[in-house]
Amino acid sequence: MALLDLIEISKSYESEKILEEINLFINEKERIAVIGKNGGGKSTLMKIINQTLEADNGRRVVKSGIKVEMLEQNPNFDESKTVREYIELQLAELTQKRLEYEEISLKIMQDTQNDELLKRQFETASYLDAHNAWNLDDKIKRVIGEFDLKEYENKSVALLSGGERRRAALAGLLLKKPDILLLDEPTNHLDVYMTAFLEEMILKENFTLVFISHDRYFIDKIATRTIEIDNCKLRSFEGGYAKYLSGKEALLHSMQKEHENLLKLLKSEEEWLRRGVKARLKRDEGRKGRVYKLREEAKKNPSCIRKIKLEIEREKHNFNQEKSVNKQKMLFELENISKNLGGKCLIKNFSMRIMQKERIAVVGKNGTGKSTLLKLLIEELKPDSGKIQRGEFETGYFDQQRQMLNDDKDILETFCPNGGDRVDVQGKNMHVFGYLKNFLFPKEYLDKKIGILSGGEKNRVALALLFAKKTDCLILDEPTNDLDIPTINILEEYIQNYHGAVLFVSHDRYFVDKIAKKLLIFEGSGRIAQSYGSYSEFLEYENELKEIENYEKELTDSEGAKQKTKSQKLSYKESQEYAALPAEIEELESEIKRLKECLANPECYQKLGINELTKQLFAKESELEPLIERYLEIEEKLAQF
Repeated sequence: MALLDLIEISKSYESEKILEEINLFINEKERIAVIGKNGGGKSTLMKIINQTLEADNGRRVVKSGIKVEMLEQNPNFDESKTVREYIELQLAELTQKRLEYEEISLKIMQDTQNDELLKRQFETASYLDAHNAWNLDDKIKRVIGEFDLKEYENKSVALLSGGERRRAALAGLLLKKPDILLLDEPTNHLDVYMTAFLEEMILKENFTLVFISHDRYFIDKIATRTIEIDNCKLRSFEGGYAKYLSGKEALLHSMQKEHENLLKLLKSEEEWLRRGVKARLKRDEGRKGRVYKLREEAKKNPSCIRKIKLEIEREKHNFNQEKSVNKQKMLFELENISKNLGGKCLIKNFSMRIMQKERIAVVGKNGTGKSTLLKLLIEELKPDSGKIQRGEFETGYFDQQRQMLNDDKDILETFCPNGGDRVDVQGKNMHVFGYLKNFLFPKEYLDKKIGILSGGEKNRVALALLFAKKTDCLILDEPTNDLDIPTINILEEYIQNYHGAVLFVSHDRYFVDKIAKKLLIFEGSGRIAQSYGSYSEFLEYENELKEIENYEKELTDSEGAKQKTKSQKLSYKESQEYAALPAEIEELESEIKRLKECLANPECYQKLGINELTKQLFAKESELEPLIERYLEIEEKLAQF
C-alpha cells in the first residue's frame, strides 16, 4: 500500500480550473519531482498533499501514523529563538525518543525478562533507526555549517534574511525526517555547494520526498519519478529530468502538428542533456578511478599523494588556460580593481577584459561578492581602488528586485510607453502579444498591472523587456529564480540567439553549463579565478582535490594515532576480557543457531511456543553484538602495537 493516495482530486479558484480528476500515489522511499508552468497547479497539489488546502472533489487517503511536513516558501519563526534553538525545537520528538530508549535500556538491565520493556525498546529503536536519530548533535553541527548558518547559531532568527530563514527551516526538516517530506523550490537561496550537500543528504537518508524544482540537474540526480501538471491533468514519467524529456518527446510525437515548435525545442534540450550526462558520467568514472588508484598506491607508497595532487592541479590549470578571442569589440576592461563592503574583502586586485560576444557565468558561494561585481560594471558601485574602462555601448540589467518594472503600469504600457502595440525584438518588428506569447503570456494579460503579477510572472516580463531593447551587453543577476522550466528553456534560446555579450550570476548548474563559455569563480577573501569549460567539470576537479586532501589527512591522522598507541599497553582488565571473550561469543553463537533451527522446525516451535523462542533469540542477539564489538575494539588496539 502507498503511504498516501490522492484519488480523483479536483480544484478550482473561482471559475478557473487548476486540477481536474488527478490521481497520485506516493510510495515509501519514492522521490517525486513536480514540474509544469508557473500557475499551473504545482503548489496547489503540494498543499493538498500536506492538507493545508482542501480539494473541491476527490479523496486524500493516508496510511495510519504517517506524518507529512512541508517546507514553505516563507516559513514562520518564533523570533525569540536562536537558530540552534529553532532547529532543536523541530527535533524535540526525536530527542525525547532517544531519552526514552536510554531509560528503557537501563530498566532492561535490571529486568531482562520483561516482555513489555523489550517490546518498547524494539519499537523505540526502530523509530530512531527510521529517522536516523542516534547522533543528532553531530548532524545539527554539520547542517548548520553546510548551510552557512554558523555565525547565527546562537543569535536570534530575527537577524536572518529570507534566504537564511529558508535554509534554517530546511535544516530542521531534513534532520526531523518526516515520513513524507514536501519541498517547494528547495535549491532557491542555496549555492552549488549547499545544493550538493542537500543532494547527498536526501540520497543517503532515503527520504520519501515530493518536490518542486526548476534545477534540472537536481531533478535528474534526485527524482525516481517525475510528474508534470499540464492543462489541469497529471502525467507521470519514471526517472529524473533526462527520462522525462525522452518520455515527453515520445508523447508529443503522437500528438497534433501544432506541437512541432515545442517538439523541436524539447528535442534540442534532450540532445544537449544526453551529451552532458554522458560526459559527466565519463568524467565521474575517471575521477572515482583516480581516487581508488590513489588509495591503492598510497598503501604502498604514501608519497604518491603529492604527485597525484600536482597532476590534478596541473590539469585544472590547463583547463583554466584562456582561449584566444577573435578580434572583437572590447566592452569592459577591469584593471586591478578591489572592493570591500561591511569590513569584508570581496574583490582584490582583479583584472580582466569582457569582449563583445562572450558568455560569462559568475559563480561561487553565497556572500563572496558576485552581485557586487555586476553593480561595479553598471556603475551602481565604485571600486575602492583600480579602474574600470567602459566602451560606448548599451547595457541591459536584470536585478533580483526587478527595479526596471513599475507596478502601476500595465504590461502593454511597459512595452510600449509611447503608445502603439508593436515592439522591435533583435531587429524584428512584432506585435506585443505575439512576442509575449513566446514568454507564455496569454492575450488577456496585456492590460494587467505589473503590481498584481506573481514573482515568476514579473521575472518573465522583466526578461522579455530586456530582449525587446537594443543592447550590446546583458548583465543578469540570478535570472532563473522564480522561473519554471519551460520559461528557462525560452530564456536559454533567446540568450543563444542574442548578438551581444552576456554576463550573469547563477547557482543553476544546468543553466550555467548550457550558456556559459567562461567562468568567473569567486573563491572568497577577494580571490576570483577565471576558467573555460563547463561548471560541472570545474566542480568535479574541486571535488576530486577535496577527496584526495581528505584522504591525505586521514593517513596523517592515522599515522599520528598509530604512533600514540604504540606507547600504550593493554590494561590488566582488557587482557582478561580479550582472553575470555572468544569462548563467550562462541557459546552465544551456538545458542542463537539452536534457536533459529527450532524456529524453522514446526515440531520444536509448537512445543516451546513461537513468542517465547523469538524473545529468547532477540535477547541472545542483543547480548552478542556488544561482545563482538568489544572484541574487535581490543583486537584493533593490539594491531597498532
